[in-house]
Amino acid sequence: MTDKILAKYKARPKDWILKWSVFLGIVLIIVLSLPYIPYKGLTSYGQVIAKSIITGILSPDFSYFTDFSTQGIPYLLLETVAIAFLGTLVGAILSLPFSFLSSRNLVPSWVAHLFTFIIAMIRTFPAFVYGLMFIRVTGPGPFTGVLTLAVSGIGMTAKLFTESIEDLDKGIIEALDASGCNTIQKIRYGIIPQLMSNFASTTIYRFEINVKNASILGLVGAGGIGFPILAAMSAFRWKDAGTLLFGLVVIVLIIDYFSGRLRKKLATGL
Repeated sequence: MTDKILAKYKARPKDWILKWSVFLGIVLIIVLSLPYIPYKGLTSYGQVIAKSIITGILSPDFSYFTDFSTQGIPYLLLETVAIAFLGTLVGAILSLPFSFLSSRNLVPSWVAHLFTFIIAMIRTFPAFVYGLMFIRVTGPGPFTGVLTLAVSGIGMTAKLFTESIEDLDKGIIEALDASGCNTIQKIRYGIIPQLMSNFASTTIYRFEINVKNASILGLVGAGGIGFPILAAMSAFRWKDAGTLLFGLVVIVLIIDYFSGRLRKKLATGL
């Protein structure tokens, strides 16, 4: 047995040139990147500020969590989650036609390439940029956050939906073709029943990301807990900032836990 293992090991492909080339290529990229990331050290008050924020997170003022007004932490956290939920739902609905029109096993090649390019263009811009654009159109508020998350989520969600569609069992699609089904019928009877769990899992995963993005969008006035965090930091109220961040950490951990369990159940067919 040992001799067979040694023989197979000696007969392995001698691709050391490729491995060393990849390693040297990575080292070269790192070396070329270093001049663009100069390290200037910490600011004069950097350590004090970091210590204050960490202290605030580790020892939050729980009196803020009993304030149920529109300025209290419970309301701000629920607003953040609501923005993320609605943005994810709308984004998933908008992603469906993009994903079907960019699937090469459903539409002509030129159509798939066109919509793949559109999805890539949407994915190029970060959510923060969309937030800055929408806030000029609809004004500050949670509605801007929903629009921002919906549009910015199309890029990733549609791409993952497309990959799921293209990994379908081709036999089912061919059987529907042989039955004379058109594209809409193939989607209705052959694709959606197979991919509901994959679509749901992808949407839940996007919801996890959007909860974090919704807190960032608050910085540009798109609702949620982000703006109060920025205001607390701007006023050097590090204890308040740490308490707000503690609430955000807790809600994100709770959502990650339950969404992770739900995605596992979807993967195993509930």
